[in-house]
Amino acid sequence: QVQLVESGGGSAQPGGSLRLSCATSKSSLDLYAIGWVRQAPGREREGISCISSSEGNIYYADSVKGRFTISRDTAKNTISLQMNSLKPENTAVYYCATWGFYCTEPTGYEYEHWGQGTQVTVSS
Repeated sequence: QVQLVESGGGSAQPGGSLRLSCATSKSSLDLYAIGWVRQAPGREREGISCISSSEGNIYYADSVKGRFTISRDTAKNTISLQMNSLKPENTAVYYCATWGFYCTEPTGYEYEHWGQGTQVTVSS
């Protein structure tokens, strides 16, 4: 069973930063590409970043490129997303999800396992 547990959501002002973490098992971290998918009210679900099991393959959506950084910590079995220069339009529920075995531009069908989600709110 694949478990993904997010933490680190909350509120930030525009231009601020937040760091999200996704705790999983070593076996999941070694097997799957894992990433972040967000869902904002009234907007389509968006896969924003992914990192492969080997760290040799990383994907960022254009909407977050240059502002968000994804990373893996094999000692803690976590995937993290550092979010800088936050904008109000980044307000959403952020989910950790498996992306298959390789990070590619998402079609929406990659996500097999999901965490429970964590709310990120960006407002002044």
